[in-house]
Amino acid sequence: MNIELRQASEGDGGDVYEMLQEMLPDENGFQNGAHGLSDADFKVWLKRRVDFSLGKSLEDWQVPENSYWLCIDGLPVGYGKLRHRLTEALRKNGGHIGYGVRPSQRGKGYGSLILKLLLGKARELGIGEVLIDCLADNEPSRKVIEANGGVLERRTDKQIYYRVVFQG
Repeated sequence: MNIELRQASEGDGGDVYEMLQEMLPDENGFQNGAHGLSDADFKVWLKRRVDFSLGKSLEDWQVPENSYWLCIDGLPVGYGKLRHRLTEALRKNGGHIGYGVRPSQRGKGYGSLILKLLLGKARELGIGEVLIDCLADNEPSRKVIEANGGVLERRTDKQIYYRVVFQG
């Protein structure tokens, strides 16, 4: 099996587009802004993802953020986002990492794999500790985060917050 965590680029095409159309626009708190876009709008959206990774064209409340596709044997099966830093608002809702797996590929361990790889990217960026949140009723995501070293930090009625601290 060939596993690749590929950063979003303006050259991404139909395979990524198809995955993003299969994923809902907001599922379990993960935002997929490409769902329902036309081909032309998808190209604009991809350019924005690249700009975000470079810290360009950000609104005042936004921070640099990389987008990645988890590809298995060339097929995009998951979408992940990694923020380079957090604002006070993102500490309360959002965290460093968000991820989702396309519905047709769930139940194969790809959620845990994409989170593991995103944590590696966070470490490469020099982020010493990562905050990840998920909906309180999202049992699969809680299990994935805990399996990847997430330690419960706090919880509200709606959200659970985990911290992953890198050693050494």
